[in-house]
Amino acid sequence: MAPTPVYLEIGSKKVFACAVDWPGWCRSGKTEDVALEALAAYGARYAVVPAEAGVRFAKTAKSSFVAVERVEGSSTTDFGAPGAVPRLDEEPLTAGEAARAAKLLDASWAVFDRVVKNAPASLRKGPRGGGRDRDKMIAHVVAAEEGYARKLGVRPHDRDAILDAVSTSAGKTLLLDKGWPPRYAVRRMAWHVLDHAWEIEDRSE
Repeated sequence: MAPTPVYLEIGSKKVFACAVDWPGWCRSGKTEDVALEALAAYGARYAVVPAEAGVRFAKTAKSSFVAVERVEGSSTTDFGAPGAVPRLDEEPLTAGEAARAAKLLDASWAVFDRVVKNAPASLRKGPRGGGRDRDKMIAHVVAAEEGYARKLGVRPHDRDAILDAVSTSAGKTLLLDKGWPPRYAVRRMAWHVLDHAWEIEDRSE
C-alpha cells in the first residue's frame, strides 16, 4: 500500500503531523519523528471516525507516511494547536471531496457526543491537578465551534449549517473574506473536537 500523505507544521518547540486526506487525524510531538510516531499511534482511535462516516479507512493507513508539505508554525503551534494553513488546503474541494469532508466532520461530532454521553461529570485531573471537567469541556468545544463557524461565514453557530456550507463549497477557495479555506476549516474543526474527545476518554479512566 502507498504511504499516507501528511503535512508537517513545524514550530520552534512542537511539530504537528496531519494526515492530508483524513481531517482530524493530527498529532504533535517535539520533533517530526515523534509527531509521526504519535500520528501512527492514534490511527486505531481515528479509525472510528471513517467507520462512523461510512468511509473506507485502510488498516495499513498508519503503517507509513510521506511528508508532502512542510509549513512554518507559530506560537499557536508551540502552545499545542495547529494554526497554519498549508498550501494544499488552499485548493478548492471537488463535489465528491466536499461531500466526504462533511461526512467526516459530522462523524467527528458524533464520536465526541458519544464519548461525552458515556463520560463521568468529574474527570481525572492532569499531573498538575488541572484540566476541565466534562461539562466545561463541552462548553469549550461549543464556544470554539462558534468561532470556527464564523470562519466559514456561518452565523449563528449551527452544525447543520456548517455541514451545508462545507458540502456546497465545491470549487471555492474561500467562503468568506479573511475566512478559512473549506479544506482547512474541516481539518481544524475535526482536530479540535477529536482532540477533546480523546482527552475525555483518557481522563475518564
